[in-house]
Amino acid sequence: MSTTFTTRLTHLQKEKCTALCVGLDPDPERLPGVVAPEDDVLEATRRFSEAIIDATAPMACAFKLNFAFYEALGPGGWDVLRETLDYLPDDVLVIADVKRGDIGNTARFYAASLFDELGVDACTVSPYMGQDTVRPFLEREGTAAFVLARTSNAGANDFQLCTTDGEALYLRVGRYVRDWAADAPGEAGLVVGATKPDAIAQLRAACPALPFLIPGVGAQGGSLKTAMELGTTGDGTVLISSSRSILYASPEEDFAEAAAVEAEAFRDTMRPYLAQS
Repeated sequence: MSTTFTTRLTHLQKEKCTALCVGLDPDPERLPGVVAPEDDVLEATRRFSEAIIDATAPMACAFKLNFAFYEALGPGGWDVLRETLDYLPDDVLVIADVKRGDIGNTARFYAASLFDELGVDACTVSPYMGQDTVRPFLEREGTAAFVLARTSNAGANDFQLCTTDGEALYLRVGRYVRDWAADAPGEAGLVVGATKPDAIAQLRAACPALPFLIPGVGAQGGSLKTAMELGTTGDGTVLISSSRSILYASPEEDFAEAAAVEAEAFRDTMRPYLAQS
């Protein structure tokens, strides 16, 4: 039987004393000039991704690759994506940030692409169309699907605060995902924005054992300390995802060194909470 995603995550967090997930969102318009030759954005993206990995991997237990930033580069972007995946060290987990959410065979093939072809450890999934869009991502032992619950974007309130039987939709999503994963070979987790501390607390109470992927710390203004305090209670584990504040800590030649400093600050803030969990 495969080791579960959560077991591997917990082991890495204890071994490296960190809950940091570095998000790789390489925006061509923000790449430092030292890696961004005007005539080769593919090579610049590859070099930037690898430099960030080298600089931050000691402080991270996971990396989250936002596929859109690679896909937008055309066919060559897929090659850079695969090269970046291959470049990641063994002592991190790999999350595909794709937010898939389709039904039937489409979801099944999306899952095969991510887990079987690309070999990622986890992915992000949208639950809007219901259980049959999520279930195919829960069929592989040792993997996980992080389902969008309470997100930190500006339009999140359009749907996520709607109530059903007196319960906010995001909380209902959390309870459903918890139940869907109960008898699945793989695992489910929840995406909960750090800018929504009340939701972190409510979802943790409702889903004490599910891992949480928590974006929104750093550039979006969420509190790292609050996210750790609320998310690491009970049996639940958390991954704190940071992208822009680490990737673009400096626009100069020292971008990798600045990224390492930022990642180290994240790790140092997390340590007391991991020691207590």
